[in-house]
Amino acid sequence: MLKIRVLVVDDAVVMRRLISEALSHDPDIEVVGAAAHGRIALAKIPQVNPDVVTLDIEMPEMNGIETVREIRKTYPRLPVIMFSTLTERGAASTLDALAAGATDYVTKPANIGSVSMSLQRLEQELVPKIKLHGRHLLTPGTVPVPRKQASPVPLPVNTNLPRFVPQPQPTELVCIGTSTGGPNALAELFSGLPRNLPVPVVIVQHMPVLFTKMLAERLAKLGTLPCCEGAAGQLVEPGHAYIAPGGHHMEVVRSGGVLRLHLQDHPPENSCRPAVDVLFRSVASACGASALGVILTGMGQDGLHGCRALRDCHAPILAQDEASSVVWGMPGHVVNAGLADRTLPLREVAQEITRRVAAHRRTPALHFSPLS
Repeated sequence: MLKIRVLVVDDAVVMRRLISEALSHDPDIEVVGAAAHGRIALAKIPQVNPDVVTLDIEMPEMNGIETVREIRKTYPRLPVIMFSTLTERGAASTLDALAAGATDYVTKPANIGSVSMSLQRLEQELVPKIKLHGRHLLTPGTVPVPRKQASPVPLPVNTNLPRFVPQPQPTELVCIGTSTGGPNALAELFSGLPRNLPVPVVIVQHMPVLFTKMLAERLAKLGTLPCCEGAAGQLVEPGHAYIAPGGHHMEVVRSGGVLRLHLQDHPPENSCRPAVDVLFRSVASACGASALGVILTGMGQDGLHGCRALRDCHAPILAQDEASSVVWGMPGHVVNAGLADRTLPLREVAQEITRRVAAHRRTPALHFSPLS
């Protein structure tokens, strides 16, 4: 049986051993090499032919971001999973690495008490991502679709699903859910939105504390929509975007005729907090058919039940297509459940949002960013 071949790159000997031991516990994974920094890793890739590379960010000689850029020149589809620290610097570096072409990331186990707990954390968080991005090797007869980055086996699509007719009601709010591949997808989407979008945008991106704040700041710098991490009781204003803070569920509530954000610490849903399902259910309750749901690239099925709540209120839903998704899990589940009004490549999602927001509404012409 084929195994997923992994090259482990980290400047700390202890961390290399810890990662290698955690991966060795899984019968589907084989550690085929280790490297202390990027230059050694680049030399080893053609020697050991890995299917996945795990890559530390902070390293001497050549750091993780520089290494990703070099890997992408020769291996555009080799999955690269970054290791980052739960700090502002680590969050910023992770977003830089994703923008440079990294496929995914995990946070390093730190201050969790023991080696056994560190191993458990790695097995829970790293192993599933390695299997996700190397899944074609574990399924005989499947071939990965040629893309910029590796992807899982496509989910079967039910082509007999009915087409939904857009509701003749003005859009009041756009809600977006995404996970793996989301930071880059959101950046591309934001770059295509008009500066004077007359509705608010609320977002769940699966990321931990600090990471969501850094992501919001980066999206704001694109110059289209002002974007911030959502705060409890915050007024939801047209032309602004709000990202659910890591570690908290975010909801939209209607109070006194206006929309506000509500944060809560209920247990994770779909192993996520924030969860797309929580946000989308609240939007369905607060806005009904005047909401527009958007589900982008992501691992798992978070958002499926929330999209069902939106469809029950006759709210339309857009889903990113498989070809443009890093992982067609979240949008794939929504499409296969028959809940998507339209399935679009990422490059067309911003245009479709703009078209639907402008429909049934008397507003001045929408002015697009030079980035679009």
